[in-house]
Amino acid sequence: MTTAVSKTVRLLAGGNPQVAKGEGDGPVQAYIAAMPGWKRAVGQRIDALVARHVPGARKAVKWNSPFYGPADEGRGWFLSFHVFTRFVKVTFFNGAALKPVPPGGQQPEARWVDVHEGDLDEAQMSDWIRQAAALPGWSGGNASIAGSGAAAKSATRKAGR
Repeated sequence: MTTAVSKTVRLLAGGNPQVAKGEGDGPVQAYIAAMPGWKRAVGQRIDALVARHVPGARKAVKWNSPFYGPADEGRGWFLSFHVFTRFVKVTFFNGAALKPVPPGGQQPEARWVDVHEGDLDEAQMSDWIRQAAALPGWSGGNASIAGSGAAAKSATRKAGR
């Protein structure tokens, strides 16, 4: 299902686009189009890498971040990204199982990489995307693997931390 997207997008603190939550490619493309400066190219490349390596991937915007999952809805989400002032944070929800493990994160499962301007390693990102899509993903119920943007803050509050 694809949800209509408002044409007016506000940038939140750090430059993260505020896009209404929605399922499908439309909300994700609206988010990417609203990413400021060089960060838009990072979003476009990540989106293209997912499309190349995970045919039929599900897409959605939740918590003002794009989410990607395998075509099979029952397998959860494997990747999300979020704009910050100096970087784009790319979170792999089952990232602790990836080889090599992405450098960011202390949670039991989630790991991330902060992509700075001119710093996207497409070969490594492609490898992580392929691996992550083959693993069980995050379905939203396990706070310990919600490691992206507002989703992490929300999950942490719900877990009482």
